[in-house]
Amino acid sequence: MTREGDTDDPRPAARKPGAGQGSGTTLEKPPEAPRTPQPPEPPTPEHPGSEAAPPGADGGPGAGGGKAGRFWSVRRAPAGIAALLLFAGIGILLYDVSSVRAGRAGMAWRRTLTDELATRRLDDTFMLAGAAALAALGLWLLVLALTPGQRSLLTMRPDVPQVRAGLERSAAALVLRDRAMEVPGVQSVRVTVTRRKVRARAAAHFRDLDEVRGDLDGALREGIGQLGLASRPGLSVHVRRPAKRR
Repeated sequence: MTREGDTDDPRPAARKPGAGQGSGTTLEKPPEAPRTPQPPEPPTPEHPGSEAAPPGADGGPGAGGGKAGRFWSVRRAPAGIAALLLFAGIGILLYDVSSVRAGRAGMAWRRTLTDELATRRLDDTFMLAGAAALAALGLWLLVLALTPGQRSLLTMRPDVPQVRAGLERSAAALVLRDRAMEVPGVQSVRVTVTRRKVRARAAAHFRDLDEVRGDLDGALREGIGQLGLASRPGLSVHVRRPAKRR
């Protein structure tokens, strides 16, 4: 007779999972494979008119687009002329004073000028004319010193920190003129760009004038927004029929 549990196989019997732990069954979960991180999806570009659109998408101030100042002119020509005249006048006057101190006679123009200043009244015509000329010259120098100049250069938005960019008014007018010539019905157009306003005068040889004016206004406004200027200039559009040839 063979006892219960005795077998001819000398190896020990394998223990069943959950044996000795009651009537329940325990299942072990196999190890999961490591997950590969997925790259983030690129953001969807927003429409320029939406609230989530980035600043500067519609031609307005962009990132870092604070108020950009104008470019200042170095005023080489006025400064050089003023310095040259002062140097010449002071040099001649110093030479004449030195000659008088050395016992020689003074120059005739200085004696004449001294006599005229001593004898003429303050309400004399020549005195008033000379004073007005000197006052105008001084006012002109003050204006040059206190104004930036560079009126032909338009300041662009400072989108990049520590970088200042400018656009010539002639270049801006050329770009806008090319955009205007793409409008159907426009035969010729003249674009004038100033610091505060853009004026366009076009001649339309077909289509209704109101339709051409509307399309031209929209094209030029879009072109002005794409120039990237710090201050957006105004727009004035005039459309007419071309003159009839005789």
